[in-house]
Amino acid sequence: MHVRSAGSAPSDALHPRAVEVMHEIGIELASAFPKPLTDDVVRATDVVITMGRGDACPIYPGKRYEDWDLRDPADSTLKQAREVRDEIDARVRHLLTEILPASTTPH
Repeated sequence: MHVRSAGSAPSDALHPRAVEVMHEIGIELASAFPKPLTDDVVRATDVVITMGRGDACPIYPGKRYEDWDLRDPADSTLKQAREVRDEIDARVRHLLTEILPASTTPH
């Protein structure tokens, strides 16, 4: 399985609050950078998730599309950004139970 993150209008750098809350759970984003959402990225995916920001996303038949209406961590307090991080984690784990065989789902 491969996970990609991209945006329809990515900024120049990751928001420091997002980097901080991910660091708290051991995920280092120091070398990460915002990437554009391209047709090639969407074609290579099985599931496309948008985050309630009205992102313009190419639509292809046979792809699963979900829109998760979540608060933007850039407009959040540190506590709210942690809540968004944890909500995304819960939703991803639930999605994995739907798309992966039971023997391969992370716990």
